Amino acid sequence: MTTMLGLSLTGRRVVFVGGGAVAARRIGRFVEEGADIVVIAPALGDEMHRAVRAAGLTWIAREAREADVADAWLVHSATGIRSVDDIVAGWCESARVFCVNTSTGSHGSARLTAETRAGDVVVGVASDAGIDPRRAVRLRDAIGAALRAGSLPLRRRRRAGGRVDLVGGGPGPADLMTVRGRRLLAEADVVVADRLGPTDVLGELDPDVQVIDVGKCPGHHPVPQDEINALLVAHARAGRRVVRLKGGDPFVYGRGGEEVAACLAAGVAVEVVPGLTSVVSVPQAAGIPVTHRGVAAGLHVAIGQGPVTDATRAALADDATTTVVLMGVAALGRIVAAAREAGAPADRPVAIVERGHTAQQRTTRTTLERAVADAATAGVSNPAVIVIGDVARAGLLLPEHRPTEAALQ
Repeated sequence: MTTMLGLSLTGRRVVFVGGGAVAARRIGRFVEEGADIVVIAPALGDEMHRAVRAAGLTWIAREAREADVADAWLVHSATGIRSVDDIVAGWCESARVFCVNTSTGSHGSARLTAETRAGDVVVGVASDAGIDPRRAVRLRDAIGAALRAGSLPLRRRRRAGGRVDLVGGGPGPADLMTVRGRRLLAEADVVVADRLGPTDVLGELDPDVQVIDVGKCPGHHPVPQDEINALLVAHARAGRRVVRLKGGDPFVYGRGGEEVAACLAAGVAVEVVPGLTSVVSVPQAAGIPVTHRGVAAGLHVAIGQGPVTDATRAALADDATTTVVLMGVAALGRIVAAAREAGAPADRPVAIVERGHTAQQRTTRTTLERAVADAATAGVSNPAVIVIGDVARAGLLLPEHRPTEAALQ
């Protein structure tokens, strides 16, 4: 029978006997843990030589001796010769030192598990007496995938230091979130959520996870940004794991920078997890590439709130630049007027993509000349992304509309 233990080898002597490929594949986990590693082998293979040199490990270029195991906490014997590995395992048995015998797991006193990590959780899988290591690896991989997807219970039940994670949720569908974002949600004690983004995942949280809705919509900001910052800091200081769940990416018009600054000023640990920004993902949902060889070589991103900047005017007038406007439905008339004043042609294509990547997605295709009237007729409303430029032309990706060879030069 095998008893699973979690051993800390940081700063403790670990002796590797053998310098071949097996030892090279395994030594990395001990290096990461900060073990005091000594390698004993007459010669090193290429992989082991690189590992020893990269980590600055001690290498003793000779055969192993019984005295080598005396002061070790753990010995890993992988000489590739079963009789030698068995001798090393026998020395360890006499010295009461745990030994991993790679020639035959049943003759060693310790076995390495097939290991997977998710945040601060480490899971090891071992087959009893080392009988079926391939099964252990397959099971490890399945558990690892479930951990990273956030589908296993990862929340801590003992309070430790609190922290804040700003998670970009992407355009809405949960399966467009990053794996890290899903894992952090599964670990959260408190989720501070926006109106947009993957709100469906909130229903998957444990019932005792506190969900705080701070969502904004045009003209209505029920929780001011300063109060959101204070919420994040207060819950983290109380020892809770806080996820600030946002639509899109936290650093693209998401005020993520302000929230990070508030956490750092308060001495609260904070991490930012990027998400698919609607700048790219929402046009993509409508089949619009924001750059396209021979059509658009540049991308300009603007926000509909406030005056149209000189940089935006220049982009709107540039035939080779795509302009993407977020939160711009109410400002559409002002944006169109600025484009025409800057010299953009009346027939420049415009696409307005509402509720991208949802079942209610709708795209209104028009031109600068007709954009305001067509948007009014269609009843366009937020959330929407406005794309201005030749990439918004209907049928761009069809064969008959591909750029000519001359345009590609």
